[in-house]
Amino acid sequence: MSSSFNRNTTGAEVVKTFSSQIADKHILITGPSPNSIGSETALSLAAAQPPPATLALLGRNEVKIAPVIERIKAINPSINTKFILCDLASQASIRKAAKEIINDGEIPQIDILINNAGVMALPTYQTTSENIEMQFGCNAIGHFLLTASLLPKILKAAEANGEARVVNVSSTGYELGGVRWEDWNFNEGKEYQEWLAYAQSKTGNVLLTAALAERFRRSGVVSFALQPGLVLESNLSGHVSPESWKTAMKTAFDSTGGRVTEMEKPKTLQEGCSTTLTAAFDPSISAQSGGFLQDCQLRPVKEEFASGKENADRFWALAERLVQEKFDF
Repeated sequence: MSSSFNRNTTGAEVVKTFSSQIADKHILITGPSPNSIGSETALSLAAAQPPPATLALLGRNEVKIAPVIERIKAINPSINTKFILCDLASQASIRKAAKEIINDGEIPQIDILINNAGVMALPTYQTTSENIEMQFGCNAIGHFLLTASLLPKILKAAEANGEARVVNVSSTGYELGGVRWEDWNFNEGKEYQEWLAYAQSKTGNVLLTAALAERFRRSGVVSFALQPGLVLESNLSGHVSPESWKTAMKTAFDSTGGRVTEMEKPKTLQEGCSTTLTAAFDPSISAQSGGFLQDCQLRPVKEEFASGKENADRFWALAERLVQEKFDF
């Protein structure tokens, strides 16, 4: 890991450093809408020299993502850039997208899967098509189903190159609370609290990372979770009111037993995508598969509810239950 990387490192700097790792790779990114960490990740990769072979952008609105694809093609028209319809709030949509990718001859393998999409601190209780609380259903369970469904092509890349990566964009917000193993829907919304729901989903990302690292270590699939940083110019937090931010601070205060938590200093979009890109391409961290990154550096996961094989296995089992499908490889 580059010791010079820090919270001010840009995505462009990471891409330049690891250009040889990016060359000719087939890369999938969820949540690449304009003015997001996902789109900034994709645009940074488009400028790589040599370029990646494929940038597949998964989202629920092609019209919305079209300007990002146009910008990528303007940067480097040689990259196979495509949109794939995928609504993480619908397991049917996820399965359809995964089938499309598996059957796409232009994507022979998946070298890098970046599970970037997410919703944050929804002010009112909402559910997915399968009646799962929206944040947990999209951020954690939706990405579990997508990743598990794409494993044949991920494993193919690992076999061909010795390694493939799954990057889960999480948040230090996971520290606010774990998975409610028997009540992920907050008593069907009656006990809903937006930041505890967000924390549950982000803990799910951390545990999915640990589960993938453990289950596929010998197959060459490595996985990392990360905190991109507070990026106020992204579209993720645009709906979060000042009152909700105050609730977040109180939730942090309560969850830490009264320790005062200060808001993180905001980052730019370029600074926000740099940790994602480090997690995806830094060759020096392969042996730490299952780890968590912040400011482009590995850091420990201290909370017991977000670590350990038992919790990782428990998340995998719950996710299989919620998607009603077993994944044995």
